[in-house]
Amino acid sequence: MKGMKTTIAAVAALFAAGAAQAEPVKVGMITTLSGGGAGLGIDARDGFMLAVKQANNPDLQVVIEDDQRKPDVAVQLADKMIQQEKVDVLTGIIWSNLAMAVVPSAVAQDKLYLSVNAAPSQLAGKGCNANYFSVSYQNDNLHEAAGGYASSAGYKNAFILAPNYPAGKDSLAGFKRFFMGDVAEEIYTKLGQTDYAAEIAQIRASGADSVFFFLPGGMGIAFMKQYAQSGVNIPLIGPAFSMDQGILGAVGDDAIGFKNTSNWSKDIDNATNKAFVETFQAEYGRLPSLYAAYGFDTANLLLSAMGKASISDKEAFRDALRAADFSSVRGKFVFGPNQHPIQDIYVREVVKEGDVLTNKIVGIALSDHADAYASECSM
Repeated sequence: MKGMKTTIAAVAALFAAGAAQAEPVKVGMITTLSGGGAGLGIDARDGFMLAVKQANNPDLQVVIEDDQRKPDVAVQLADKMIQQEKVDVLTGIIWSNLAMAVVPSAVAQDKLYLSVNAAPSQLAGKGCNANYFSVSYQNDNLHEAAGGYASSAGYKNAFILAPNYPAGKDSLAGFKRFFMGDVAEEIYTKLGQTDYAAEIAQIRASGADSVFFFLPGGMGIAFMKQYAQSGVNIPLIGPAFSMDQGILGAVGDDAIGFKNTSNWSKDIDNATNKAFVETFQAEYGRLPSLYAAYGFDTANLLLSAMGKASISDKEAFRDALRAADFSSVRGKFVFGPNQHPIQDIYVREVVKEGDVLTNKIVGIALSDHADAYASECSM
């Protein structure tokens, strides 16, 4: 009996020692929760926090702030989180101009940054960093797939437009990289623009046989509504951001039939994705978007690393992140040498399921696709 008590005490002490060694990870989420791009940040936050809730890990702490889609606000919040909140990891930024204002300084201060969305080319190539991981894509990826799809669909003369900021420039560069036809006209619109009458007039007069547009959030809603009302019938092609769940609900049936490219869709056939779509709907009363999917994957990647390494051992923790040993809503998930995903990108079509507009996969645009800048990364 005495020996059994000694054994029990030893086991209890071992568990107590393990508990004492458990090290909290504090996450600072800076994302857009107000203004024209709020839906994107809200979805990313909700996807992230759904995974946090499901994990129920008391060692993961999350502080959330609204960047208002303003670079100066994002910088102030990052400084506050690093210096006052003492966060270990930053995440959440949707817009690439905000990412370029925050990420280089944060990783230089030895903070980890896990991107739920923005992944500008500058951070994928020569500006890559061991502390920066993009869980979503590299900015060009979905646009490259759209260019490839447009060529395979037989389009020869595309009118292309995007907002004038880093992701907009990456988007058109990506489209042109894989589009084999001619560009009728290439224009950059104002970030946050809501009146597209002049651009639609240019499209009408261009002689183009297709239109590729990257206009996320409220910009996409405004453009698609005005395009439908204009009577111009040139086919629209976009990345998923231009025809995502939030945009479709606002645009209505005029979006049916439009094609878009995405590395996530609610009908990807794996158990994790099916459970994610079901639980997200139950928790929030709406279908998830790709921003929500990226947020969910980002949190689960972080949780997987927490199960393998201590945040105080930064190299071991980075190795655990690189291993990407988690169940992704996208199925197979692998990081390339610049810590951006290598992944399949699908062609989706806007359909109506009952009373709900959504997207359905109709093909694969690119398989196991890496980004164009990895060879420039010297990590």
